[in-house]
Amino acid sequence: MSRCILKGDTFSMDKKKVLFVCVHNSARSQMAEAFLKQMAGDRFEVESAGLEPGKLNPTVVEVMKEVGIDISQNKTKSVFDFYKQGKRYDYVVTVCAESQAEKCPIFPGTAVTQRMHWGFDDPSSFQGGQDERMKKIRQVRDKIKRRIMEWINER
Repeated sequence: MSRCILKGDTFSMDKKKVLFVCVHNSARSQMAEAFLKQMAGDRFEVESAGLEPGKLNPTVVEVMKEVGIDISQNKTKSVFDFYKQGKRYDYVVTVCAESQAEKCPIFPGTAVTQRMHWGFDDPSSFQGGQDERMKKIRQVRDKIKRRIMEWINER
């Protein structure tokens, strides 16, 4: 439950801080960040980052636009930059596939941080033509959206 804190003449909500992490911060963590912001941005401060930030996946941008979310201006970010800035999170969620779990970083935070792993297939590994890859990315997008909705409902 959020609590109100008086700051000057205004009230603000004390939001829980969430970080979604994956290897490149180019697809899954970006989608998870966007969905949580859209669905519960009033309850959570949300960021995403990667161990080796890459380039935002243009097909992911396209499939997110299909559901009314524009992430085209998002930048990929480094989890280590956040650490160096002293950022702390209530929840750190890795979203890499189980087969990539050993590559997926764990954000070095405090002992009070709740860490979770939600495995999703990596869109950059999808083979086939553009239509086939888009279909697979839509499936990942929809799985991430469902998992975010379930998680919000558990809170």
